[in-house]
Amino acid sequence: MATDRDTVLEAAVGVLSRRPTAHLDEIARAAGISRATLHRLFPGRDALIREVGLLGLQRFAAALDTATVEDGDAEAALRRLVDASVPDAALCAFLAGENQLYDDENVNALWEAQIDRLRALFLRGQQQGVFRIELSAAWLSEAFFDLVAGVGWAIQDGRLAPRDAAFSITELFLGGALRRPAANTPPPTAPSARTTEPDTP
Repeated sequence: MATDRDTVLEAAVGVLSRRPTAHLDEIARAAGISRATLHRLFPGRDALIREVGLLGLQRFAAALDTATVEDGDAEAALRRLVDASVPDAALCAFLAGENQLYDDENVNALWEAQIDRLRALFLRGQQQGVFRIELSAAWLSEAFFDLVAGVGWAIQDGRLAPRDAAFSITELFLGGALRRPAANTPPPTAPSARTTEPDTP
């Protein structure tokens, strides 16, 4: 039976997102294959890392598509994106931790295309009055992606239940990103009653 490349890549994500320096032997064991089979599928570590990175970016692009982030109310779109991206949070963790990936021009171009879509979502939300304008759309984009990555690590380490992931991201992120209503102006102080001096006889 032929080995499914995507299955091997998923196993590699589980190892590399926690241990970026893991040896190929460890990845092969996690995938349930020999190192020779792993080498036939991916001729070297760099090739494997690149394929995992491309898979992660493709999945994140699919999450952006599923969430239809270009449509409608920005807060609702962000909530849809959370639901769509949580299943692949471990891939986001890998993308956040593997800086060497972005030396590849094709990988970097794909990353920029996705982060531009995310940035546009936050910019639209700022224009709609949904997100805080004192935080740049670029920073909100990076912070959101890193939070999804953090959830990926937390789930893998058993510190967060998968069923709580979407709620945790939404509550924590929107708690800081949503625009706060302007503080109510305190009502003017009522003038004190004038004391009438009695007429002197």
